[in-house]
Amino acid sequence: MAHRFGVGPRVALFATCINDVMFPGTPKAVVQVLERLGCTVEFPVEQTCCGQMLTNTGYFDAAVPNVRNYVKAFRGYDYIVGASGSCIGAVRHQHPMLAEHAGDPGLAEAVADVVARTYDFSELLVDVLEVTDVGAYFPHKVTYHPTCHSVRVTKVGDRPYRLLEKVKGLELMPLEAADQCCGFGGTFSVKNPDVSVAMGSDKARHVVDTGAEYLVTGDNACLMHIGGLLHRQNSAVRTIHLAEILASTEGGAA
Repeated sequence: MAHRFGVGPRVALFATCINDVMFPGTPKAVVQVLERLGCTVEFPVEQTCCGQMLTNTGYFDAAVPNVRNYVKAFRGYDYIVGASGSCIGAVRHQHPMLAEHAGDPGLAEAVADVVARTYDFSELLVDVLEVTDVGAYFPHKVTYHPTCHSVRVTKVGDRPYRLLEKVKGLELMPLEAADQCCGFGGTFSVKNPDVSVAMGSDKARHVVDTGAEYLVTGDNACLMHIGGLLHRQNSAVRTIHLAEILASTEGGAA
């Protein structure tokens, strides 16, 4: 069962846990942009966590049911899209490994099929829909943090930059040490809080130094971490997901 929006290519929205619970505006923004581009977007209500936290902690057996559920929820769609380089990276990298761990050839085949149609939001726009100008308008100075998983696991490359460069009114400010981790890293921030805060503080300082009004990334977990540190420093820099910038239009809220 799924809730359907729009017309056109049949795209399944993978909301991800953190967006569903804490940042619902982000998946809504994904729907707005894709509908603007003529896609039919559906939300499979059976979806749940991708299992990344369990896998990262070594609980492979406990994560396998999440893999089975992902396959069940998202089979049959033209494309699956998520606004999280981290979660998309987990699906691509960890789900095949977990299917092999389960010793289930049928599951492995189903995972390979679904993974091949799973995209980060920036990838779907640039590679599949072949668009960089989505009609967005955001008249602000922003700086972009390329999150670790999106760059090193999902390998989104320069796609987010190409999308931001086409946003009308937006001024993209270069970020010093952009390739350095913010220190969140899922369970890393829980297990190593002092190191995590030190890394995040460095990142927050570099963000402030850009003179940007907004910090943008493709992962809300990293935005939450850096944003918390910016807030504690009484910084005026606000955080925003890439999808929300791309959903903004002239005459709309910004």
